[in-house]
Amino acid sequence: MVFDCGVWCAKYLLCILNFIFFVLGTIIFGVGLWLAVDKHSLIALLKLVESERIEHFTQTQVIEQMAYVLLVIGAVMFFLSLLGYLGAMRESRCLLSTYGTLLILLLVAELVAGGLAIFYKERVRSESKKFLQTTITTYTLGENMDASSLMWNQLMGNFGCCGVNDYRDFDESEAWKNTKGNRTIPDACCRLKDVAQLVPRDEDCATNPSDSNSYYMKGCYEVFTEWLIRQRELIIGVIVTGIAHLVLVILAFALCKAFAKYDDMRL
Repeated sequence: MVFDCGVWCAKYLLCILNFIFFVLGTIIFGVGLWLAVDKHSLIALLKLVESERIEHFTQTQVIEQMAYVLLVIGAVMFFLSLLGYLGAMRESRCLLSTYGTLLILLLVAELVAGGLAIFYKERVRSESKKFLQTTITTYTLGENMDASSLMWNQLMGNFGCCGVNDYRDFDESEAWKNTKGNRTIPDACCRLKDVAQLVPRDEDCATNPSDSNSYYMKGCYEVFTEWLIRQRELIIGVIVTGIAHLVLVILAFALCKAFAKYDDMRL
């Protein structure tokens, strides 16, 4: 079918955008599938733990949950981008209208979720704090260190904080009490000279913490929240994603109308 320049550009712009999202969706789905079937490789690649601890680490559900999230995101991107690409290439109004409708529903769901998060901001903060506090109840040291404990060590070591609110949160963990020895705080709560190995600058920090040698009174929840707010790239990414979403919806329905017009002209 011969179209004017505007319709031709819209058609192939929609094809190109959906092809890009198709590739990204395939990659995300592939990474999720890789995490689901081969967790050992990820741990070894990121060097999160020593090799002798890998087997225990992989028995936890953290990586599996991450894999499931990536699989869902990848599958949704794969399906929608394929629908949009085929709809534009085959000049199918049915596929394009379905594609546009699904994008609108997805956009509405995102807006509703964002609106609820803003409207119930305090409740969201409270529930997220409670969730973090449940993860800290299993914190431990030594050979039995699990994924949650490793996550907390990485978070505290890299962000310079301790616990959810402060070091007293660790008192909720019986495993911590049984393995801490004479420590008052984990080494990760100290001011570190080697973040990767969690080596404190002050050797007495873990047993005798203070504001000068540790972050024992500085909770990770507030620190991480402030860090997120400062991430301009994240805000820009959300805005760009929203604009791209709207552009795809407009292109899909504009092409539907254009194809309908040219079909009527042929009759």
